Amino acid sequence: MSHVPMKERALNGGTQKVYRFDNGFGASVVQHSFSYGSECGQWELAVIKFDDDDWHLTYDTEITDDVIGRLEWPEVETYLGQIAAIQVA
Repeated sequence: MSHVPMKERALNGGTQKVYRFDNGFGASVVQHSFSYGSECGQWELAVIKFDDDDWHLTYDTEITDDVIGRLEWPEVETYLGQIAAIQVA
């Protein structure tokens, strides 16, 4: 499944894509001069949690407790699907 970002913008000489899912979670996916793997054309993903229209990084999901770097785009898509499927208690 191909996910569509709610926002895409230039950031630190590269790109940031922000995704939001119905469960209140989302992802910030970046490729820029400070992200892990950018020198190889790879992406870095962070799980985010929304509070109304604001969001913050979250490090306490079953997906990861940190950012995930050095990802090829198909891996990013896999993680986006996992984040979209997080069950909210």
